[in-house]
Amino acid sequence: MTAKELSTPYFIVYEERLRANLELISEVSRRSGADIIMAFKANALWRTFDIVRQYCRNCTASSVNELRLGAECLGGEIHSYTPAYTPENIDTFLALSSHITFNSLSQYERFRPKVAASGASAGLRVNPKCSVIETEIYNPALPGSRFGVSAEALADGLPEGIEGLHFHALCESSSYDLEKVLAAFEAGFGHLIPSLKWVNMGGGHLMTRQGYDTEHLIKIISEFRSRHPHLKVILEPGSAFTWRTGDLAASVVDIVENDGISTAILDVSFACHMPDTLEMPYRPDVLESVDKEQSNGRLYRLGGNSCLSGDFMGDYYFPEDLKIGDRITLRDMNHYTTVKTNMFNGVQHPDMVLSRIGGEVEILRHFDYSDYKNRMS
Repeated sequence: MTAKELSTPYFIVYEERLRANLELISEVSRRSGADIIMAFKANALWRTFDIVRQYCRNCTASSVNELRLGAECLGGEIHSYTPAYTPENIDTFLALSSHITFNSLSQYERFRPKVAASGASAGLRVNPKCSVIETEIYNPALPGSRFGVSAEALADGLPEGIEGLHFHALCESSSYDLEKVLAAFEAGFGHLIPSLKWVNMGGGHLMTRQGYDTEHLIKIISEFRSRHPHLKVILEPGSAFTWRTGDLAASVVDIVENDGISTAILDVSFACHMPDTLEMPYRPDVLESVDKEQSNGRLYRLGGNSCLSGDFMGDYYFPEDLKIGDRITLRDMNHYTTVKTNMFNGVQHPDMVLSRIGGEVEILRHFDYSDYKNRMS
């Protein structure tokens, strides 16, 4: 069976593209000496982990569910971080984590005795207070941020038992952004580095994006390791692992004309299946669309099939008039998309599909009424 024979809607992941990303990440890791681990917050499609495990077994987890997924499906080191641990979950985190990062000094002090008895390597998240992200909702270095300990709070040194520092200030960023943040980190926290075993540079390193300067990234990390040869360096990108590895296939189910606007209603929903397009926001690429000059004025808004008034995206030009049954391919819908989907309105959830090298497709998961009903049981 090939993808063209499948009924929409479905998310499709392409093995060839996934392996290309994993090979690039592995090469950066080898040449820089950094341990590059996968973040579940961007990709939790565990049925593809038989591929991921061939390149990477270590991961980062921010919840007990992600923690268990890492232990069950990857089997390597788990580096845990969450804004706040609780008495109910700290024992599970400590039992399964190789490294555990605390967001505040008070959190660490609260659980310090348990950490000491666990054998997990403890770290603190710190805030370099260097903003390189334009979209505020994704900027952890905003004034008043709830994330991380300031340099001022650590002026006198680290609490006993802390072995690492973790900073995260990037989002789909460049190596030049990392260079700025790393300079701020060393300026603020450099006095602590000699007593550390590891530094985690967080996520947001979009090294698989076309045009990303991987040579510059390798240079930055290598030079940092030369300055601090005793340190283990960790990166935990999310998007980079599955960047441009998958699409969302949809079909036109109706055409609505109002006030001079033509809306093609799809069998998917931006609110349910692509929430980042409304949250971030950004305009997703559509494979079948063309430039305005090639369209002869065929302009459409794409409407989602939910009751949310704002469940639409525009404007897209097409080479021919759209009609019911036409396929629409929304591109790059794997990273930070499949993990954020929801079942608002009970809209049919897309199948999860893997396209193997050679073109054969495998349906990894089909969703039905029981999935919707059981979420509320």
